[in-house]
Amino acid sequence: MIAKTIASILTLVFLTVVPCMAGSTDPMETIRTPIDALMVILNDPQYKEPGTKAAQRDEIWKIVKPMFDFVEISKRTVARNWRDFSDAEKTAFTDVFAQFLANTYIDKIQGEYHNEKIVYLNQDFYSDAYAEVKTQVLRETAEIPVNYRMFKDGADLWKVYDIIVEGVSLVKNYRTQFASILKKDKPAALIQMLNEKLAKQNQRLAENG
Repeated sequence: MIAKTIASILTLVFLTVVPCMAGSTDPMETIRTPIDALMVILNDPQYKEPGTKAAQRDEIWKIVKPMFDFVEISKRTVARNWRDFSDAEKTAFTDVFAQFLANTYIDKIQGEYHNEKIVYLNQDFYSDAYAEVKTQVLRETAEIPVNYRMFKDGADLWKVYDIIVEGVSLVKNYRTQFASILKKDKPAALIQMLNEKLAKQNQRLAENG
C-alpha cells in the first residue's frame, strides 16, 4: 500500500512541477510559470518513436531536478537518523535516493501521462521562508489535491521539500520504510540497498530503451 501511494504521489508530482525561474519570489509561479516546458517534452512526437525513452527521460530530469532540494528531502526522510550519517554517507544517500526517485517515477510518467490538467488554487505563507502551494490534478474521473511544501534555500530560491497528495506525505511514507531499516542496520546498509535497486533499475531501463 505504501509503495502504491508513493507511486501515485510522484507520478502526479512529476507531471506538475518544472524548474524554478531565476529570481522568482512567488512559490506558485515557481511551479506554474514554466510548466509548458515539461508538457512540450511529454507531447513531443519525436519521443513517440522506439528507442527514444532514454533521451526523453533525460530531458524530463533536467527540467524536474532543480525544483527539489534533495538534501532536505533526504534529511527529512531519515529524520533523527540523519545525525548518524557521516558527511560522505549523507552525500552518497542523497545522490542515490534522488536518482532512484527519478528512475522510478519518470519511467512511470512516460507510460501513464494522459493530458492531465492542473488547477492552481492558492499559496499559503507560513513565514518568509516557508510556504505551501495548493493545486488540483484534473483527470477524467477525479480531482486530486496535490500540495507542495516549499522553502527558500540559501540562494533565495523556492524549493520543494515535500509533497502532499490527498493528505498523504511523500516524505513520511519514505520515512516509515527507512526507519524500519535504520532501526536494525547502519546507514551504509540503507545506501547499499538503494544502490542495488538503482543498478537493477538502470539495467531494466537500458533494456527498454
